[in-house]
Amino acid sequence: MTGALLSAVLAAEPAEGTMNPLLPAPADLIWSVVVAVIIGLAFYRYVLPRFNEVLDERTAKIEGGMAKAEQAQAEAAAALAEYRQQLAEARAEAARIREDARGEGAQIVAEARSKASDDASRIVANAQRQVEAERTQAAVALRAEVGALATDLASKIIGESLADEARQSRVIDRFLDEIEASAAGKEA
Repeated sequence: MTGALLSAVLAAEPAEGTMNPLLPAPADLIWSVVVAVIIGLAFYRYVLPRFNEVLDERTAKIEGGMAKAEQAQAEAAAALAEYRQQLAEARAEAARIREDARGEGAQIVAEARSKASDDASRIVANAQRQVEAERTQAAVALRAEVGALATDLASKIIGESLADEARQSRVIDRFLDEIEASAAGKEA
C-alpha cells in the first residue's frame, strides 16, 4: 500500500513544466506592476496634491474658525467684564443716589418741621394778639355799656340827672371798682 500511496502523491504533483494556477505568469506580473506604478505616479502627481490642497483649505478654515471663535470668546469675556463693571458702577451709583435721597428727605422733613413749628408759633402769637385786642375791645365796649347802664340806674335811684360828664365818669369808675372788689373777694 505504501507503493500505491506514493504513486498517487507523485501523480498529484504537477510536472515541472506546468504552472501553478494561483501564481500569475511573470509577464502578467510585470505588466501589472508597471500599470500600478503609472496609476500610483498619476495619483501621486495629480490627485494627491489636489486632495492635500482640499485638506489644507479645510484645515485653514477650521483653524480660522477656531481663531474666530477664540476671538469671539475673548470679546465676549471682555464684554462680560465690562458689563459687570458697569453693573457694579450702576449699583454703586444707585446706592449713592439712595443715600443722597435719604439725606435730602431727612433735610426736607427737618425743614418742614421747622417751618411748621415757626408757622405754629406765628399763628399762636397772632391769635394771642388778636384775643388780647378783642378782649380789650370787649372790655372797653363793656365798660361803656355798663357805665351807661350804671348812670341810668343811678339817675333813677338818686332821682337826679347825671348829665355832667365828670360826675358820670366818677360814678362809673366807683361802680366798676366795687364790682371788681366784690369779684376779687369771692375768688379769694
